[in-house]
Amino acid sequence: MAVADIAQDQKVESGIKKPSTTTKKKHIREEPITWENWYKHINWLHMPLLTSLPFISIFGFFTTEIQSKTVIWSIIYYFITGLGITAGYHRLWSHRAYKAARAFEIFLIFAASGAVEGSIRWWCRDHRAHHRWTDTESDPYSAHKGLFYSHIGWMLLKQNPNRIGKSDISDLDADPLKRLQHRHYGIFAIGMGFVFPSLVAGLGWGDWRGGFFFAGVTRLIFVHHATFCVNSLAHYLGDTPFDDRHTPRDHFITAILSLGEGYHNFHHEFPMDYRNAIRHYQYDPTKWLIKFLSYFGITYGLKKFPENEIKKGIIMMKEKKLNDERNKLDWGKPLDQLPVFTFEEFEENAKENNWICIEGIIHDVTNFMNDHPGGKTLLITSIGKDMTSAFNGGVYDHSNAARNLMSSIRVGVISGGVEIMNRKTTNDIKKILEKEN
Repeated sequence: MAVADIAQDQKVESGIKKPSTTTKKKHIREEPITWENWYKHINWLHMPLLTSLPFISIFGFFTTEIQSKTVIWSIIYYFITGLGITAGYHRLWSHRAYKAARAFEIFLIFAASGAVEGSIRWWCRDHRAHHRWTDTESDPYSAHKGLFYSHIGWMLLKQNPNRIGKSDISDLDADPLKRLQHRHYGIFAIGMGFVFPSLVAGLGWGDWRGGFFFAGVTRLIFVHHATFCVNSLAHYLGDTPFDDRHTPRDHFITAILSLGEGYHNFHHEFPMDYRNAIRHYQYDPTKWLIKFLSYFGITYGLKKFPENEIKKGIIMMKEKKLNDERNKLDWGKPLDQLPVFTFEEFEENAKENNWICIEGIIHDVTNFMNDHPGGKTLLITSIGKDMTSAFNGGVYDHSNAARNLMSSIRVGVISGGVEIMNRKTTNDIKKILEKEN
């Protein structure tokens, strides 16, 4: 997601490396940063570009008149180059979530080159590795290394090729257009990133300086950090409705900043879906563009993960969150940890312990006698008896609250299950209630 280290990539662009008998040299990133070697850790291609652009932009604001046409052009070109990354680099070439007519592919190559985020080959290689090795040491921009590192730090420092996870980009290497852009990326980046926006503003309405400082430099800063937010904020801010084992999250703020790429939890769960947002009200202009162009055959083969499987993920996460909430509450001693009694043993010990049986479970009602809504007498006459039928409607159909309360006072289980309460016991209880009234 930044300017590619072209020289390094060209060394490994194609072919099979011959086995080496020499010991692999230790990479500088495997050594701690010290005052003596800090400059060796710096990526001296990325660092000057990413740190100088804000100062160049500020200089332009103080020295160049802002024209409304240039502002409009800057915004338009922001969306063109941003969508070149999201629709091109990301969803088309990294994930093959859809197919595109060759003419549109060429357009996306030029548009994405204007974002100056590296060649297709370099960008997609790292991004596929990011998905394959999410949140591990092999993840090129792991969120576990901190917000700053995942946002921009990983580009300011050299990458350790021994640490970055491997990814298959043979499909990209097989395409002559991708190889052409990779080999001549410097021309593509400078031409589309700075020269082209300056030419449009200069030849269009004579604003050469504004075209460079605003449509070129300032626009580029916004495109860069919109993309970088997907690696940083989208792994910190938001919800995990599909899976919470890794850091990707869904949030509309990140989606707005990144042209729809902010529904990142969905994306990491279903990476080959051409959508990032699946709800009609969610902001995903990249999805809208791909879908719109499909009506004209410009894009086709749009991949969507089965709705049934998506809903499974949602349900599983809801269940997990509910279970997490359940685990915070006292549900009484688990049944498999309670002592087991025969019904005869229950009857023998019931009077001295104030035990009653409901649905095969023994409950100690000693501390509940005076609080029972039906009165103390009713509980006293129930001691030593199976009150399952009475509890479930024979006398009164008890509420969930009553059932939950009973779980907190259970002390044992009956061997062999529940003894069905006979009609005589129920009638006896009804007679007691009639006398009290």
